[in-house]
Amino acid sequence: AASSPAATVGSELPPEPGGSGGPGEGADEERELLLARLVPASRLKEAVGASLASLCLGPLGGAQRLGTLVDCLVLNYRLRQGPGRGRERGAEGPLRCCGCGRFLGEPVTVPCGHTYCRRCLRRELRARCRRCRDWLLPAGGTSTAAAPLRTSVVLNRLAEKWFPGECERARAGARLEELLTQGRFREALGAASQALRADSSDLMLRIYRAESYVGLQEYKTAIEDLNFVISKMPNWPEVYFQKGKVLQDSGFVGDALQLFLQCLALDEDFLPAKLEVEKVILCDVLSPEKLGESLKESAWISPHIRNKPFILGSEVTASYCNLQLCPPQSFGGSDVLEPVSGGLNRAQSAHALNSTKDLAKEDGLKRVSSEPLLSGQGKGALLKRKLSFSEQDTVVCEDGRNKHKKQGESTKRDMTLAFGTIPGDLIDASDFECSLCMRLFFEPVTTPCGHTFCKGCLERCLDHAPQCPLCKESLKEYLASRKYSITELLEELIMKYLSDELFERKRIHAEETAEHSNLTKNVPMFVCTMAYPTVPCPLHVFEPRYRLMIRRSMETGTKQFGMCISDSQNGFADYGCMLQIRNVHFLPDGRSVVDTIGGKRFRVLQRGMKDGYCTADIEYLEDVKVADEEELKKLRELHNFVYNQACSWFQNLRNKFRTQILQHFGPMPDREENIQAMPNGPAWCWWLLAVLPVDPRYQLSVLSMMSLKDRLIKIQHILTYFSRDQSK
Repeated sequence: AASSPAATVGSELPPEPGGSGGPGEGADEERELLLARLVPASRLKEAVGASLASLCLGPLGGAQRLGTLVDCLVLNYRLRQGPGRGRERGAEGPLRCCGCGRFLGEPVTVPCGHTYCRRCLRRELRARCRRCRDWLLPAGGTSTAAAPLRTSVVLNRLAEKWFPGECERARAGARLEELLTQGRFREALGAASQALRADSSDLMLRIYRAESYVGLQEYKTAIEDLNFVISKMPNWPEVYFQKGKVLQDSGFVGDALQLFLQCLALDEDFLPAKLEVEKVILCDVLSPEKLGESLKESAWISPHIRNKPFILGSEVTASYCNLQLCPPQSFGGSDVLEPVSGGLNRAQSAHALNSTKDLAKEDGLKRVSSEPLLSGQGKGALLKRKLSFSEQDTVVCEDGRNKHKKQGESTKRDMTLAFGTIPGDLIDASDFECSLCMRLFFEPVTTPCGHTFCKGCLERCLDHAPQCPLCKESLKEYLASRKYSITELLEELIMKYLSDELFERKRIHAEETAEHSNLTKNVPMFVCTMAYPTVPCPLHVFEPRYRLMIRRSMETGTKQFGMCISDSQNGFADYGCMLQIRNVHFLPDGRSVVDTIGGKRFRVLQRGMKDGYCTADIEYLEDVKVADEEELKKLRELHNFVYNQACSWFQNLRNKFRTQILQHFGPMPDREENIQAMPNGPAWCWWLLAVLPVDPRYQLSVLSMMSLKDRLIKIQHILTYFSRDQSK
């Protein structure tokens, strides 16, 4: 998505993988603040100049600083293009890669829940997700090799069922890529050309063939293939990067930089293009021998970029280290880059290529490197053949050679997408069933091993063992991250093609959630220890049944459950206290430390069981208020006497015991003026009952009392007993 200049350049950018902070972070912050002040005021040129100056004057290598300069360059490039050029829209169809926008061959779901084709991830074309900008690499990883790319089983099965032809294309592309990786360029060229004779509309095959030509150092032929792809898909970032690499290898650094910036203008997170721009800045612009020189102009300008040069350092200014990004008129509304047809620009012919020095002098440009690194055939063809194709487009025939058609003619076969509409008879609800609950996926999540389950189903399985329920592969790291992101593509497919089934599935889930939200019927019970109103009760939860219970309490929003002590006859006691969850800290192995505090008291009416943990129908208890003035006066006197007695007992404890109590339960609550204001009576009574070393059965009898007077008398008896022991 497009963002404002201030947001793009002035905000703090996280370092790319491999980058780290250093001693110059303070200086970096000052430079970032400078850019933040300049860019919102439409002074982008000054911002870029300041950034260049900071790189010239300060130590090179600050990843944050260099990244900011790249962002400035990309933003300037977008402004020079004008509003006419949009982002890459990609292919239209139900299975599209989030990265390249093409068919989702061999789909791989990344941790954030978005899905990419294996090719995009294997080539490491980006460090961040294009949709949500989350990191694609695992935490601490520097390469996808650290985490094997597992195909999403469900999505791959759907792709094979719905679009077998496209899947076969993807497999053929994978075989070509393997040949290229192994350096078998001649074999890859033959295979790509043969495949193109069978299907000349496959642009990815042309990309692979161009890479084969590059491997064989036939750069000009590679450029022709890439120009054809650009003419068909002008908003595909990767093809601009590929062409930029060819030009860079041929020595045309200036035009390569333009193409890298064009790639980043379409996709600002295209990582290889960012790295190449940084390399050009460090090696070809800011190096001592080339600082002050500008970039040359190529005869292979893109068919969608004007011959107006992208000038990096054409004027001398004292304030910005003699560097300026582009002439002032570049920011004018009438002088922006616009797409033009034709494979090459009218003004650039063989004569223009041979007279590079004259052209550079005329336009204020200089060559950066020596003669282009073309093959022998490429050099001869480039010098002998007229390259001014202002009225022509390049068309690659089935035999791999090129011919030219006049502008306005249409090719024999237009580019059409074969994966747009899915026949209704191929859509089956059983393809979208969770293998654990055998129901339609609800909040589907995909594990690193490629299997997909309902989020709730997977969490319940991980409560018992940190491994995939199907393939038994370890999911310890996945469990530790606790990032169960919804597989968005699968959810979109269900919403689009199975809307009625999804509506019914949501209705059932809502009923189950409502059942778990009831705080009087089937209330979840944690059978463990005594709990009291207003008193903290930290819990270490490790049993699978209680992991599920805590999770449900959080998901429903109640954040409450009952606490009772065990009972040999009935399973758990007849009285207990509700606990309110204040915080949950999950441990890497799935256990959790739950911070709770006591709430209402209750009496159990009926017992039950739900998914392994106890439940109960309950009624809440409140103290019976005293209305008679005389009785209330006596109750206050008893209350004050017992409170003072409790304070005296606590102060006479040994320092070690008193410190332990304060650390665990906190300080004793203050005396309350209105002793009947709270439904459970004064808070200090429950605090004292929790810290007194009394048998739980005795504590339970006090908890069940609905008379404040009776409770105070019980506490008084306990304090009297312990005070005698203290005096001894």
